[in-house]
Amino acid sequence: MSVAREFFETLPGRASPEQIDGVDRGYLFDIAGEGRWLVEVRGGTVTVTENPDLEGDVEFSMTGETFQRIDARKLNPMVAYMTGKLKVKGDIGAAMELRNLLS
Repeated sequence: MSVAREFFETLPGRASPEQIDGVDRGYLFDIAGEGRWLVEVRGGTVTVTENPDLEGDVEFSMTGETFQRIDARKLNPMVAYMTGKLKVKGDIGAAMELRNLLS
């Protein structure tokens, strides 16, 4: 199983109520060579949809290698963005909120 697939399959069970309280956003992740996942944080719950037809408030695009390095905390997402390894499209405010959700 890929790191990305495992991450997104287990994400709903890892989000604490404190992290998602008051958040109403959709985050689309496009991981090259691995897939697309929409993470929706709505009404105090997190749901993940693989290969969604919907768009998110913000979209993150990166390679599988970049995703693995960010997940392993070997690459800071802000550094990845500044160096062009992570592309962000949409609501930048929503993107910044994501740091709290995934920490």
